Amino acid sequence: MLKPNPIERRLFGADRLHGWRLKLYIVIFESDTRGGKAFDVALIWVIIASVVVVMLESIDTVRTEYGDLLYLLEWGFTILFTIEYVLRLLCVGRPVRYAISFFGIVDLLAVIPTYLSLIIPGAQFLLVIRLLRILRVFRVLKLVHYLSEADVLMRALRESRRKITLFLFAVLTLVVILGSLMYLIEGAENGFTSIPRSIYWAIVTLTTVGYGDISPQTNVGQTLAAFIMLIGYAIIAVPTGIVTAEITRAGQEQREASVEHGTRALICPSCYAAGHDDDARFCKNCGTRL
Repeated sequence: MLKPNPIERRLFGADRLHGWRLKLYIVIFESDTRGGKAFDVALIWVIIASVVVVMLESIDTVRTEYGDLLYLLEWGFTILFTIEYVLRLLCVGRPVRYAISFFGIVDLLAVIPTYLSLIIPGAQFLLVIRLLRILRVFRVLKLVHYLSEADVLMRALRESRRKITLFLFAVLTLVVILGSLMYLIEGAENGFTSIPRSIYWAIVTLTTVGYGDISPQTNVGQTLAAFIMLIGYAIIAVPTGIVTAEITRAGQEQREASVEHGTRALICPSCYAAGHDDDARFCKNCGTRL
């Protein structure tokens, strides 16, 4: 008989299962089996369809013509996901452990908005959170190998946080000064009615967004605006350079660690652990075959 995934057997108490609960567990949680993969692929398509329905319902013309159909489809998807959530709780040995896990919380949030809309009109549009459930595609399509690259990116962002924080503080100081100057130069008659509104204009201009809702009218103001625009191009490059440098360093450190310790950048398809020995055939963390 097919056995459950080792890491999930420990987490969710699957080693206690037998009979129909074990079979149901394998179909719902195991993507390595034919039935499990078919279930996950079908679930992903249903999730996409349900999100499309929510998006269509937000369009006035579509809602006016097909509102009743969209409403029925929305409740149909919600009932389907509710049944699936209950089945997931029934087929694990530790339902509370699953309920408070990442995917357990996401599964619950995928059905709450529709029921909440009975009390708070419009809450059903929060159903777009169902897209988070498509993260299961990493298991279905065996994309866990890309998680090592994601780990490098997260390490780079963590290492960059102090530099980025300092950079943002400097930019905030700059826009306060520039916004105040523009308020003094242009004044309320040209749309710069207050310093906060002038700071808003400075942020929009510095980031090269340029909404155009406020614009300087005097020669001095336009000269200052041109100066801010030129600064904006330089400022945009700073955080990009900081993160790029950290990504390069994090990747280099990972490669050096792999060479030094004789380990491979191989990711376990079950628990996502990395750093296995060159001759490893099973995960050192959960025992899954690599």
